[in-house]
Amino acid sequence: MAITNVSSASVTTNAPGSTNRSAMAMVTTLFFVWGFLTSLNDILIPHLKSIFSLNYAEAMLVQFAFFGAYAAFGFLSGKVVEWIGYQRTMVAGLFTMCAGALLFIPAASAPSFPLFLTALIVLAAGITALQVAANPYVSVLGPTETASSRLNLTQAFNSLGTVIGPLLGGWLILGAAAKNLQDVTKMDSVQLHAYRVHEAATVKFPYLAIALALVVLGLAIAMYKFPRLDTTKDYRPMGEKKDSIWRHPHVVLGAIGIFVYVGAEVSIGSFLINYFNRPEIGGLSALAASALVPFYWGGAMVGRFIGSAVLQKVKTGSLVALCAMIAAVLVIISMLTFGHVAIWTILAVGLFNSILFPCIFTLGIAEMGPLTGEASGLLVTAIVGGALIPEVQGVLADSIGIHHAFILPVLCYLYIVYYGLKGSKVVTA
Repeated sequence: MAITNVSSASVTTNAPGSTNRSAMAMVTTLFFVWGFLTSLNDILIPHLKSIFSLNYAEAMLVQFAFFGAYAAFGFLSGKVVEWIGYQRTMVAGLFTMCAGALLFIPAASAPSFPLFLTALIVLAAGITALQVAANPYVSVLGPTETASSRLNLTQAFNSLGTVIGPLLGGWLILGAAAKNLQDVTKMDSVQLHAYRVHEAATVKFPYLAIALALVVLGLAIAMYKFPRLDTTKDYRPMGEKKDSIWRHPHVVLGAIGIFVYVGAEVSIGSFLINYFNRPEIGGLSALAASALVPFYWGGAMVGRFIGSAVLQKVKTGSLVALCAMIAAVLVIISMLTFGHVAIWTILAVGLFNSILFPCIFTLGIAEMGPLTGEASGLLVTAIVGGALIPEVQGVLADSIGIHHAFILPVLCYLYIVYYGLKGSKVVTA
């Protein structure tokens, strides 16, 4: 894609022989930020479920709204990158995220579940732009053969954000709310409204602080002089036929891979607190369960640091298939057991989730040359799996129980095994 507005004082590079570490470090901060914000949804779900007396399917509308924004704004963000470049798209994304964070304040004051969902959509629209720009930017910031390794390293810091998010969110949001739990069924309308206002107010300070941090980061990114990268050279023979991402099965199948992976990862993370709350699993309070959620995301962080080194030696597709298979087995074990075994096997899935997103992403945009932007837009749009699959699992949980509803992530991981072994091979239709 044409990157014409990255920085007027930057230097153009063609197929970099080494990674620009300064630029990569700057972009890595963005991965941390959207990981932090995404993982806060795992805290919001049980909190809003309690405040508004929602069932599982209704509570999963949090993820539906958030990840649905990827479908709504993914392709548009790809066009924005082509229009104004990587850097300006990152800045625009950060300020859009700031607007979404500020919307949490009136949503809590109302309090209004639809307004919370609106705030999440705006926040996620900004994250979508950030992802469309940052993921391919990291991929082309150095040698092609180490793209998966670089993206795994930056995604490790994304996972660091997902570890800190539930810890800090649990303390600031659930910690304050846990002291005020009451039986809402015994309240009249006035008491119920007052209770909801009081409980919802716990989100105001965290999201105001987030908004201010996003402004500072947006200004920092705007002033930083990023290197200009030339991604216009096509390294594949195209003949006379006009090329399209739809002629490349590894891109389309990769988008499906992203869809099911994000769906599985988010489904598991979204249900952990309610899962551990079940008497047959852990019987833990929401606050106590929230303290275990970082183990899930922390496993992904550790795995990505390890994966960044392993991918220097191992084929990306093979590692994807192996990790997806182990993840599927761990989920099945959790479904068939109770107590500590069920808890720790589902948490261990995070370790094997680790390399899946960055590896599927780099496999999906491999050898796409000037179509990298469009391919990236399609893959980021596929993150909508995080909206749809948790919602389906919510319906399953309401009908067959939360324990058995985890069969859905198992099916997702089995598809990823196929993609790693076969679907990721680069061919032109």
